[in-house]
Amino acid sequence: MSVWKLRMSMIATLAMIIGLSTLVFTVVLLLFSSLDLITLGILVVAFNIGQWLLSPYLIGALYHTRPMAANENPQLHQAVEEISKKSGINPPKLMLAQVPIPNAFAYGSPIAGNRVAVTDGLLKTLNSGEIEAVLGHELGHLKHRDVQAMMLVSLMPALFMYIGYSLMLSGMLGNRKNQGGGAALGIAFIAFSWVLNMFTLYLSRLREYYADRHSASVVQGGAMKLSTGLAKIVNAMKNMGRQRRGRQNLSSFKGLFITDPDHAEVDSVELSAMGSGGDERLVQEILSRRLTTADRFMEIFSTHPNIIKRLRALQEQA
Repeated sequence: MSVWKLRMSMIATLAMIIGLSTLVFTVVLLLFSSLDLITLGILVVAFNIGQWLLSPYLIGALYHTRPMAANENPQLHQAVEEISKKSGINPPKLMLAQVPIPNAFAYGSPIAGNRVAVTDGLLKTLNSGEIEAVLGHELGHLKHRDVQAMMLVSLMPALFMYIGYSLMLSGMLGNRKNQGGGAALGIAFIAFSWVLNMFTLYLSRLREYYADRHSASVVQGGAMKLSTGLAKIVNAMKNMGRQRRGRQNLSSFKGLFITDPDHAEVDSVELSAMGSGGDERLVQEILSRRLTTADRFMEIFSTHPNIIKRLRALQEQA
């Protein structure tokens, strides 16, 4: 997918989310008393903005992150400095997430500033070149302001979900003149929030492709390094199922990660049948596999693209 097509797809998806939300919300305000709905909407928006502002501290508690001292891993700090310079952004604070899952994520807020975290598992699983490519991907998210963009679009499904439950509960308890109509509208709102969430997931997948492309452009040999890094991350997951299930909070902010932890075991099935034979051979064998209907269906519900499609997109840039 070309950069132009990728950008246009993201813009079109964002416009669809905002346009549909505005249309439905306007119709409801015309049909029902608007005061309570507006109040609820303001509260939901305020709650989500507050959560975004404080999220770095919540993420730090969930994933046991701590600042990584400059003398602890000088090579990693240098990589962040160089890639940030190439990306045209200020270097984020480098954090270490003390979890065994091999992954990385970028996050931040106006209060805490930008941060990029690597996990203990990532440092043990990938070589220095692959880690550099992963950092290129995460810094791409910061450059493209993906944290802010996804926070904005995630407000829409949350807003309609809360309003839906409010209308449904009000109708069931008889607090509205039109009880049946209120409950039915509430159910419709909840269903509509699910539709919006599908668009939000699609936008998230597009932004993952965009961040992959950024890594390929700022890291020398980044497309191949990121390909092998992603393959090794997913491959490592197949032996960590029990650890992941014992730490359900690892999926709380799964959109942050470089791969979707909820779909890692599914993706690892693609790899486990291939055996070993070198990192590049692992990538080539993934690329040779046929994308099934089941793969496409599972991808619809994921924050990240299917591993086969993702590696194919990277190979186009290699």
